[in-house]
Amino acid sequence: MGFLWYIIIGIVAGFLAGKIMRGGGFGVIINLILGIVGGVLGGWVFGLFGIAASGIIGSLITATVGAILVLWIASLFNKPRNMD
Repeated sequence: MGFLWYIIIGIVAGFLAGKIMRGGGFGVIINLILGIVGGVLGGWVFGLFGIAASGIIGSLITATVGAILVLWIASLFNKPRNMD
C-alpha cells in the first residue's frame, strides 16, 4: 500500500508543480510522470540537507519541490529554437 501512496502523492505533486511553474510545464500527463520522478528526487535532495518530512503533507511538499526541480531541469532542455 505504501508504494501506491508514493505514486498518488507523486501525481498530485506533478499537478501542483505544473500549476506553480510558469508556462504550465509540459502538459498534464508529462507533468504527472515528472511528479512521480520528482517525488524520488525531492526525497533525495531533502535527505542531503538532513530534512526529514513525515506524513502525507510532508511527503507532498517534498514531492512537489522535487517535481518543480525536475520540471525546471526539463525546461532547460526544451528551449524553443529560433528559425533565422
